[in-house]
Amino acid sequence: MTTIALYRDDFYLSTAEAVVTAVHEDGAVELDQTCFYAASGGQPGDTGFVERADGSRIQLSETRHGTTKHVILHRPLEGEPLPSVGEKLVLHVDWTRRYKLMRMHTACHLLSVVCPYPITGAAVGEEESRVDFDMGETIDKDQVTADLMKLVGENHPITLQWITDDELATNPGIVKSKNVRPPVGLGRVSLVCIGENSGVDSQPCGGTHVSETQEVGAIHIAKIEKKGKENRRFRIRFGAPDA
Repeated sequence: MTTIALYRDDFYLSTAEAVVTAVHEDGAVELDQTCFYAASGGQPGDTGFVERADGSRIQLSETRHGTTKHVILHRPLEGEPLPSVGEKLVLHVDWTRRYKLMRMHTACHLLSVVCPYPITGAAVGEEESRVDFDMGETIDKDQVTADLMKLVGENHPITLQWITDDELATNPGIVKSKNVRPPVGLGRVSLVCIGENSGVDSQPCGGTHVSETQEVGAIHIAKIEKKGKENRRFRIRFGAPDA
């Protein structure tokens, strides 16, 4: 059954009501709708808890897609009770963790602006993220940090626009990643637009992001690693350099 992904239209939605539509043998729970982000494109899925009618909680260990992008599975921690099909729940995302991931994911987009090279891989984390670029030349990490913080300080607005799967297929050049494709198959794809009229950047992405660059906060490039002749891995961390 299709799960309505509420987070696709509101990244700041941290609580919602839902009805259990299926409970799998392995304990994974399907809901009619959810504000829990399902792991995709290098960003981890949300954790948190669901609240039952009697006030008790079921802690969740992960959120991921099922056999298709239309299915979102919520997995309780080992030993937690399972809800029943038809049961009404109140969902509570671990907002502290989600917000860190939103800030980090946005920072990765800013890095792709500062370093306009094809992206060969990425992973978003709570304290550190990495972005791999197809590039052979060396680059100064302190200058990259300065350029990143300039974009953060300018406080550009970040908005979403929607295009159809067909529109994306006819404009493949807007995809920066060489290996990770945008989440297609749902009928529409979100474009993450940075700056007025997308003046800073625009790229398809199904992750969650903050609403303005200033929310990213202090970030820096902690390390640039050589991963092959023409591949460089940038590690982004929160805080000032050497903090």
